[in-house]
Amino acid sequence: MRPRMLAAMACAAAMLISFAAAQAPGGSSSPNYIPHLGDIMGATQLRHFKLSFAGKLRNWDLAAYELEQIVESFQDAATLYPGIPVTDMTIVADPVRRLREAIEKKDSQKFSAAFNELTVACNGCHQAIGRGFILIQVPTSSPFSNQIFEPAAKP
Repeated sequence: MRPRMLAAMACAAAMLISFAAAQAPGGSSSPNYIPHLGDIMGATQLRHFKLSFAGKLRNWDLAAYELEQIVESFQDAATLYPGIPVTDMTIVADPVRRLREAIEKKDSQKFSAAFNELTVACNGCHQAIGRGFILIQVPTSSPFSNQIFEPAAKP
């Protein structure tokens, strides 16, 4: 009985190691936490909201920060989940470029147009991966009563 028990334990250990390796980026058996794709996208949705309000209220520093956080989230999603159909995220490349330009020029009209393009691109990606029921829109009100979106007065 003892040899069978040892064999079963060895088999279970091998399966756990294989599972851990499959879950880790690059196939290594890293003990680091890997966020679910839905968690990455949920955080991105919050940043999408903050980007919108930062642009509407002309807080260009905050807008630049939130845009870069969104780009990093897209990169994380593509790196950690290479099996998703749009891993290169090209669908958002032009809207992101236009948003960067609008932020650099502090152009509210161009920002608004580019933000709308980004929102459409997000929905296009959701459609492409069979998640069209996740429909993003331009935010209309703030759930964040604990953050000021207007730029701080310069001393």
